[in-house]
Amino acid sequence: MDPRLSHITDWIFDLDNTLYPAASGLFRHVDRRMTAYIATLLDLDHDAAYKVQKGYFHAHGTTLAGLMAEHGVDPHHFLEDVHDIPLEDITPDPRIVHGIARLPGRAFIYTNGDAPYAARVLERLGLGSHFVHVHDIHATDYRPKPDRHGYELLLDRFDIDPARAVMVEDMAKNLKPAKQLGLTTVWVDNGSEQAQEAPETAHVDIAITDVGDWLHALDQGE
Repeated sequence: MDPRLSHITDWIFDLDNTLYPAASGLFRHVDRRMTAYIATLLDLDHDAAYKVQKGYFHAHGTTLAGLMAEHGVDPHHFLEDVHDIPLEDITPDPRIVHGIARLPGRAFIYTNGDAPYAARVLERLGLGSHFVHVHDIHATDYRPKPDRHGYELLLDRFDIDPARAVMVEDMAKNLKPAKQLGLTTVWVDNGSEQAQEAPETAHVDIAITDVGDWLHALDQGE
């Protein structure tokens, strides 16, 4: 085990673009459905809806948070709609399946999506039984990462000692609150859209490019 992680007993993973390659393009399906949802809701053409979508994402942390704040959108209706996507673009990675199964301690998902969508993705990836809990946007009172509130709720609910926990994320900015709370942070610099914003990385303890490679190395004692 990497000596920087030998003390870890709780492993917190992001879902999208982390447990499957960003290059798979899965999240593009969600992105398109978000644009279509906004176009219908606000009676906009595609380009105008896309501009609104990205504006809300950058201003509020997620498109959903912006729609709730500005238009009172029902989060359950929105998430059910935009997550109605095919999953054929992703396949199980044996290194991830085996690696997470062999991690010492508990493993969690922390996602700005919702638990039903996460369950579908995890099942598709062969990881349906590997996590203690999916900490989703409903569980965080609709305050998305990197709002510190959701992190604190997860730590409190499962009595997680931050000094013995690690968080694995493809968005470096989402690791900042984790580091402030005392967690070890692992940034998956895998070329995802969000990771191309020239992020601040002073709060990153470990930078990797592929979760499968990293877990395989851990399992091999490297």
